[in-house]
Amino acid sequence: MSDRRAVPGLGVRTRLGATLPAMFHDDDLAQRWCDGLDEVLAPVPATLDSFWSYLDPMLAPDDFVEWLAGWVGLEVDQTWDDRRRRELVASAHSLFDARGTVEGLADVVELYVGARPEIEEGGGATWSPVPDSALPGDGAAPVVVRVAVEDPEQVDAARLERLVAANRPAHILYRVEITTAAGPEAAASPSGLAPPPVPTDGEATTPDAEAGPGAEEDTE
Repeated sequence: MSDRRAVPGLGVRTRLGATLPAMFHDDDLAQRWCDGLDEVLAPVPATLDSFWSYLDPMLAPDDFVEWLAGWVGLEVDQTWDDRRRRELVASAHSLFDARGTVEGLADVVELYVGARPEIEEGGGATWSPVPDSALPGDGAAPVVVRVAVEDPEQVDAARLERLVAANRPAHILYRVEITTAAGPEAAASPSGLAPPPVPTDGEATTPDAEAGPGAEEDTE
């Protein structure tokens, strides 16, 4: 609460000395005594006058942001920077609107780890005019949340598990996988095929398919 107390030079709109009975307005001792109380109590009216800003996650003091997170049922990671904590609280309403959906789960995981997760689900939705029709999807398949980050050690796996458990579709099994993000040098080729083997001594350096028409077979 250090942001709202002992602020040097913080003024007040109405001084206590002016609210005393008229007979004390010219009393030097009473006025000086009230001046001391003005300095102590000044943060109270200042906070009340600007209370609207305390309800805005982008303007509220740091410690009040965590309090706002508790109001909307969010768990704030102490390792996050100030910007991420404020963005999470500010987007709480949209996260709750999409809670229980794949997009909602992906949004909250992305806010937590800073990377968009890959989510696999085995459920589905359909309709049929025939009673007792087969249900869509695979009821035994869990929701798999794969997160690729630069340093998996920086992600609190236990907290991420709780986050996924609270925002997954109700009563659905889930599994969280944290992997290391591949750098540009580790990216797979667009075709997904492995590179050709390196030729060794005594082997042709050009595949037969690339020799072209009319190529003669080496009989030696």
